[in-house]
Amino acid sequence: MARIYLVDDQLLLRDGLHALLLGAGHEVVGEGSDPTQAVAEAQQRQAEVMLLDLGLGERSGFEVLQELRRRGSTVRPLVLTMSSQPRDVAEAVRLGAAGYVLKDAGAAELLPAIDAVAAGRRYFGPQVSDLALKALANDAPPSPIATLSPRERQIVTMVVNGMSSAAIGQELHLSPKTIDTYRSRLMSKLGVNGVTSLVRLAVREGLIHD
Repeated sequence: MARIYLVDDQLLLRDGLHALLLGAGHEVVGEGSDPTQAVAEAQQRQAEVMLLDLGLGERSGFEVLQELRRRGSTVRPLVLTMSSQPRDVAEAVRLGAAGYVLKDAGAAELLPAIDAVAAGRRYFGPQVSDLALKALANDAPPSPIATLSPRERQIVTMVVNGMSSAAIGQELHLSPKTIDTYRSRLMSKLGVNGVTSLVRLAVREGLIHD
């Protein structure tokens, strides 16, 4: 039995996972979708495994992995996601993921993955291993998205989802002028010259889906 914390922005999916995990004899010690809150609660409640989606609405599961690593947390993250982007697999591993399972794999793969990660081992199924190998074999330069800070990644996601600087500023408690500065800096950093190009880049890199 493992103590598990769930991080996913879809309540219905969390409910389904909760039932599956309880039925398999595990204990769900908490759940949520906010990266900062999730890391803090998982540590406070002594979770052994964090079941983590990479897509968290306007936030990113990579933020969770970065925060766990920054804190030196003993919680072992197991990524459960729809993303089959090789670069996402490679980035998750780089940030300390102990395992990576695609959501369409089913309980037959997820439950053994949880057991492995809880026991201190790593778990990457055949399909995910192939994706990781593709990322390692790819001679293309690293994804520019991977160079962004958590806040920059968050703002990119909000921009490509059509939010104005004023709306983003209100959400993040920053002035529209500060958001405009972020946007300008991000465009330069990513080598794009407009929102349309930014959207294409975000879709190509798997940050959003078309």
